[in-house]
Amino acid sequence: MITGPILFINPNASVVVTKGIAAALAPFAPAWPGGFESIGLADGPPTIATDLHVAEAGVALARMVQERPDAAAYVVACFSDPGVEVMRSLTHRPVIGLQQAGILAALSRADLFGIIALSDASRARHRLRMRQAGLMERFVASRDLGGASAEDVAHNPDTFARSCAAGHDLVRLGAGAVVLGCAGFAPQRAALESELGVPVIDPVAAAAGLALAACQ
Repeated sequence: MITGPILFINPNASVVVTKGIAAALAPFAPAWPGGFESIGLADGPPTIATDLHVAEAGVALARMVQERPDAAAYVVACFSDPGVEVMRSLTHRPVIGLQQAGILAALSRADLFGIIALSDASRARHRLRMRQAGLMERFVASRDLGGASAEDVAHNPDTFARSCAAGHDLVRLGAGAVVLGCAGFAPQRAALESELGVPVIDPVAAAAGLALAACQ
């Protein structure tokens, strides 16, 4: 059994977001002998916001697989899942994307789910992924925060208020679970769940659970 770290790679340059991911992973660390390691890409954008950002991140993440062969598993800590397929072609070890993990967790908690997205461009990528996965019948909608950054969703009170409004709209549309569409949301999950009254899925925690199971 490989006992290296489970590596969470944040493809943006935000140190704040990377530290938030590490904090969200802390409760899982004792369950794996190699622990969890969270790293960011210093030359990445502040937020993965555009399709070009997604494409560029995919190349950087594929390179990371080659540079870190010690990892027991790789988690792409971005809800757009950049580079997941390419990374899987380069290693036999588990490669997990936040979006896939978050959606799987939502499907295990409710019949219908919705996503809180950072921007309208993010929503378009989400719709495409749901169609490709054959999940449109269970996907209620996504609602965006008007271009919020990955740092905003962690600590900005105004962004939290807009997240609550977006979540309530998804619940009114029938969502029985709400998925947070960015790794930066992790510090707000519990407060949002209390506000919305339905399961709120932090994809960082969902991916940690899948990675642990895959590494056993």
